[in-house]
Amino acid sequence: MFRPEKMCRVSVTGSKRVMEEVIGSVHDLGMLHVTEYDGSWDGFEPGDPVDGADEASDQLVTVRSLESILDIDEEDAGPKRLVTDDALKEDLEEVRTQVNELDDRRGEVRDDLRNVEERINTMEPFVTLGIDLDLLRGYDTLSVVVGEGDADEVKVALADSDVDTFQVFDEDGVIAVFARTDESKLQDALVGATFSQLQIPEGDGAPSEYVEELQHRRQQLESKLATVEDELGDLRLDYGGFLLAAEEKLAIEVQKAEAPLTFATTENAFIAEGWIPNERYAAFESAIESDVSEAVDVEKLEVAEYDDGHAHAREEIEHEGGGGGDATVGQTVTAPEAEEEEESQQQEVAADGGLVTMDDDEPPVIQDNAAPARPFEALVEVVNRPKYGEFDPTVLFFLTFPAFYGFMIGDLGYGILYFLAGYGLYSKMDGDVMKSLGGVAMWAGGFTMLFGILYGEFFGLHQLGEIVWGGSPPMHKGLQPVYGNYAIAWLTISLLVGMLHLAVGWIFDFIENMEHGLWDALTESGSWLLMMFGLWAWVFSGANGSAPNFLYTAEEGIFAGHPFAFGFAGLPPINLFTIPVLGAPFSAWLGVFFVGFVLLALADLIEVIEFLNVLVNVLSYTRLAAVLLAKAGMAFVVNLLFFGVYVVETGHGPEWHFGIGHSPAYMLEQGTYHGHEVTSVMFPGLMHSGIAGLVGGLLVLVLGHLLVLILGVTSAGLQGVRLEYVEFFGKFFEGGGKKYNPFGYERTYSNDD
Repeated sequence: MFRPEKMCRVSVTGSKRVMEEVIGSVHDLGMLHVTEYDGSWDGFEPGDPVDGADEASDQLVTVRSLESILDIDEEDAGPKRLVTDDALKEDLEEVRTQVNELDDRRGEVRDDLRNVEERINTMEPFVTLGIDLDLLRGYDTLSVVVGEGDADEVKVALADSDVDTFQVFDEDGVIAVFARTDESKLQDALVGATFSQLQIPEGDGAPSEYVEELQHRRQQLESKLATVEDELGDLRLDYGGFLLAAEEKLAIEVQKAEAPLTFATTENAFIAEGWIPNERYAAFESAIESDVSEAVDVEKLEVAEYDDGHAHAREEIEHEGGGGGDATVGQTVTAPEAEEEEESQQQEVAADGGLVTMDDDEPPVIQDNAAPARPFEALVEVVNRPKYGEFDPTVLFFLTFPAFYGFMIGDLGYGILYFLAGYGLYSKMDGDVMKSLGGVAMWAGGFTMLFGILYGEFFGLHQLGEIVWGGSPPMHKGLQPVYGNYAIAWLTISLLVGMLHLAVGWIFDFIENMEHGLWDALTESGSWLLMMFGLWAWVFSGANGSAPNFLYTAEEGIFAGHPFAFGFAGLPPINLFTIPVLGAPFSAWLGVFFVGFVLLALADLIEVIEFLNVLVNVLSYTRLAAVLLAKAGMAFVVNLLFFGVYVVETGHGPEWHFGIGHSPAYMLEQGTYHGHEVTSVMFPGLMHSGIAGLVGGLLVLVLGHLLVLILGVTSAGLQGVRLEYVEFFGKFFEGGGKKYNPFGYERTYSNDD
């Protein structure tokens, strides 16, 4: 649960005459995460692709090109089909010829259509101007320019120039200037005016006639283009399934053909290494030896431990059949060469007693989480995939983030909407990430509903508490003055939750550091735990009178039973002695803090500058209470504007009630509510202000709650994620693990040959 699946490194060794059989068998099993040979062994070279790899690669490029041209997707697949080599040679060439011919025709038509549209766009200003094209050129003593601009500015510019005789025609911003001068002087005269010159197109007669002809030509080309598109669409329907199946078949062939590039090979032998789940090794070995009964040997080289991803000590591993041998601690079968007609092995012992393998790579990671927690793997991977040798925080993320979110929003109505939105993502979206986000939203919505029931709130209204709890829900958000002690309680509980959350992170770090010895664990992780508990125990014992009263005093403190009866009265000061210079007592709790401080300094002196993290990290969790009150306040304001609110004095503080059954003004006239005096009207409510007020109020009500719903994601969601990523993950989680990517292919469109 907190660790990935245990992996083991295996080698598959054999004669080259059975290499293709072995590749096929390993590929079909889909278990082996192949380690690429790094060229470190004398006498061994990376292998060459199997014959036919280039041809298959070329065919694969062709198929993918045809799929792109035809815009084929998975919906065009149809039933699975068997694609033979003959079909690839004959049918593929036939499809390629037809598709390329139609694609060329489509390209030509598109080019012609683009040219016609450009000519129409060029001609449109001249249609607006309304002057025949032959009248805009061909003069001996006149120069003509046409453009778009400001006619008044053009006239002023010409009047101020050396051009003596000119005439300006203007129609909807399109301007034609006729002037008795040469064209260059006319253009110089218009430099200061708002005028963008247009090229006068070729042709005679009315521009509108040209546009009509061009529009007719465009219709013809669009019809031709539609015809070609229809023919391509027919080809997509006819050959879509074939091309998808062919792509899959060729991708598998290329994958198999290029597999030897990762092997270590000699003239007659090959060695492949990789990682598989340890519990599946027996099935892997049995399947390979069953498929390839001779000239092949499967060995388990090591079982990776969780400390750093590799085994420092291994049990004796016995092998049977296939020329297998024994591997003991510090000794393993490596770099064997199987001759074509005989099987033999060599054993090599590392100089330091370690394991000799192709590459000192870390094992890939297969996260081992229960189904309910798996959607949260995507959120963990936003930071990074867990390393093989560190704890996977997914389960803790699953246990804490939805609870944080539900606590901060805590409303049955909002929770239902969050749950439905998450269900929509989970059920409708295809991508793994979006489905995971949908699962996270469903869990967050579920906890929001749970806390909403405990708070007795439905879209910020308290009627749910009346129905379920008889008017006395077990919890309140603390927004109203009469329940103000709840706000203080949530602030204190946020600190306690922060301490617990951070402690779990440092305990995980402590366990990981235990791999390097107890001293390392104490100095690198235990030091932070001692500092945090020592400092906050001192605070909760009063901090020599410096801590806020609500944290520890019998009259105001949460430990005095306000509003929850914990049965715990706080921590005693336990002062050891008086500091002579300061005249202040020295608490035993501060002594614990300083012990942790010294241990931290012994581990790494530079880390001492961050010792206040034990204070600020815990304080960061007060955002839970802050967001809770902020979202409750926003929902209250939205309901206040629509329903209105009247104030009731209870003797324990003012209560705020929405004017749902009666208007606040009516309740003020009545004078009492359940035996308590109605003292004032906070806001009369738009719903009680006539038809116009009711209509406007409904708009405020809907948009307001929609805004609260969205801001719940951006505030509660982001703040909850921040506590996980920044405060919690940073204590023990680094990430950087390798994804498990086994050699194989999951067929979707094609049947196995």
